[in-house]
Amino acid sequence: MLKPDSFSPYDDTLAAATLTDPWLHSRGETPIYGPDYSLFETLLSIPIAADMSWTSGALANGVDSWLAYELRRAGFSADEVWPRATRPRILPRDVAVLLDKLPKPLADDLRVRLQAMPAVAPTDAKILGRAYEKQVDVAIARWDRGPELLLSTKTQLSSFGKNLSNRFEEAYGDAGNLRSRYPLAAVGFFFVQRATILKDEPEAFEKTVDMMRKLRDLGGANGYTATGLALVDWTAEDPTVRVQLDRVPEDVQPEQFMVKMIQQVLAATSVSQHVEVRSKLERRNIPVAEEDKVIEDESGPTTDGDAS
Repeated sequence: MLKPDSFSPYDDTLAAATLTDPWLHSRGETPIYGPDYSLFETLLSIPIAADMSWTSGALANGVDSWLAYELRRAGFSADEVWPRATRPRILPRDVAVLLDKLPKPLADDLRVRLQAMPAVAPTDAKILGRAYEKQVDVAIARWDRGPELLLSTKTQLSSFGKNLSNRFEEAYGDAGNLRSRYPLAAVGFFFVQRATILKDEPEAFEKTVDMMRKLRDLGGANGYTATGLALVDWTAEDPTVRVQLDRVPEDVQPEQFMVKMIQQVLAATSVSQHVEVRSKLERRNIPVAEEDKVIEDESGPTTDGDAS
């Protein structure tokens, strides 16, 4: 039996979650996204209740798992969004198609073998930017399209003012590194801070909001497509995490972040790609066949009578 990976604590919760429709607007209206904050709180409560060290990345993995789930809610398939909800966390889409077409016993055996082959199915997505390789936390990428969505997440639970400048420098450098190589990709930065910043270091919070706005692309293709900020908190007596957005300005809240990221992916692809995502966002049935589905149907397995 394979050892659990860093995302394993969230598997059962994600498996039980329903991929509900995230869009709250009607057809013809400005898109409004409704994040599943209840699941977000549940996922983040897992490492806090288990007293996992946040420096180990456990809380950050919870953030990544939630954002990947939200993209699946939007209509992106289970295999194209990384990290996947099950192992292997990163699996090339073409390998996933192959597994679906193999006899189940053979496919199950191959899945197990893949998990022991990090060169084929790694846990982390490492993407080559213009200047250096960057590990991105959530991604949508394919060999025939290249990276479509690259998302970096950061968590900060203490020493806010002391470490904020480093966060800003790292984030800005990563944006330029990725955007200059993949100008059409949706490149995002999502920041989660503990809500104690409001009481303990209000100046650092004001700087955080300013930072999130300044990290965005202002026309020079060096900044992020979108940035998002969420505040969370819990107590020593009650480790249940609560999302607190009352003091977070609307223009940096998760809602607008999801809308901008999804819209950029769709803007950079044709109408025959991501049809389900487009249909959900536009609130209508788009009468176009998904390009992938057509190709898969045409290249289905041949029968003995078809062989020459």
